[in-house]
Amino acid sequence: MANLFPFTAIVGQERMRRALILNAIYPQIGGVLIRGERGTAKSTAARALANLLPEIEVFEGDPFFSDPRVPASFPETLRARIERGDKPRIFKRKTSFVNLPVSATEDRVVGTLDIEKAIQKGEKHFEAGVLAAANRGVLYVDEVNLLDDHVVDLLLDSAAMGINVVEREGISFSHPARFILVGTMNPEEGDLRPQLLDRFGLCVDILSIKDPVARVRILERNLAFEGDSAQFMKTWEPSEAELTTEIAEARERLPNVQHSGRDLATIANLMAQMGVDGHRADLVILRAARAHAAFQKRESITENDILLAAELALPHRLKRHPFQDTEQAMSVLSDKLQQIESQMEQQQAQDQQSQQGKQQDASKKVKRG
Repeated sequence: MANLFPFTAIVGQERMRRALILNAIYPQIGGVLIRGERGTAKSTAARALANLLPEIEVFEGDPFFSDPRVPASFPETLRARIERGDKPRIFKRKTSFVNLPVSATEDRVVGTLDIEKAIQKGEKHFEAGVLAAANRGVLYVDEVNLLDDHVVDLLLDSAAMGINVVEREGISFSHPARFILVGTMNPEEGDLRPQLLDRFGLCVDILSIKDPVARVRILERNLAFEGDSAQFMKTWEPSEAELTTEIAEARERLPNVQHSGRDLATIANLMAQMGVDGHRADLVILRAARAHAAFQKRESITENDILLAAELALPHRLKRHPFQDTEQAMSVLSDKLQQIESQMEQQQAQDQQSQQGKQQDASKKVKRG
């Protein structure tokens, strides 16, 4: 992935960058949908993200890029090799970036089983598809709103489950398919169905930057990159390496990030007050909040983590009261959170008073006895 514009050199678009980083730390968030006008660095950011992600360990000759540290996820072809005594070499490779074309068919995405060989020879032959190539990498879908709905369903199912299952004529094959799903689209060209929108973990609406100073900075950096991309990348190499390290450390820290019952109540109350249908948003916010806490080098989530996560998880789920801009979103969410915190504190005070009253009544009864 040589000569790609560096991720850390992108000017502005903080929410888009944050959403991508959180998914890089915790792919189970469910991907990110980036909606915006042409020329707002959507595809640039997606490609740059893959370029700065930490290298991964893989087995030589394994088309599914299985994680050697997770034997339970090995596809049966790899397990069979190991059972035969084959010890495939483990080596490191860069995180893959797979670009899914709008014309992609189901077979191209999920892979194909050779039914003829299975019937005639009793052998299971599987030709890997896009989901196999994207495992543990970035799967990028430009103009996702123009992709066949059935194919989008397949992508979202795999992103949610972390596994791809192909079944044909009573024969099945499965392999790991855990990837960072990044979809981009221009709303002027049509939207996704609400059912598909909700399946994306996070969503970011981006616009062209209006600040003249920032626009000049964009021009300067693009001209420098076009003039001497190697030198430009060398200039930004320290900041890229620093972010790569931060993502890797956050991934290691993530399993230790804790949340309290109060945090869960805050998220649940916030979603109820915002009128969000279903429960997917609650889970997404919790996951994104944990990822943000890990990125901030903390082992417990805070109200600010929940706020920032909600800002990214709600834009495509609020039909009646869509956010107009970041300031409005944060203001609405902050007000709601303060109300919830106040209500929870009052309820706790009432519960404590009630408990104290019961204890006093019990003490009086003992004395009378």
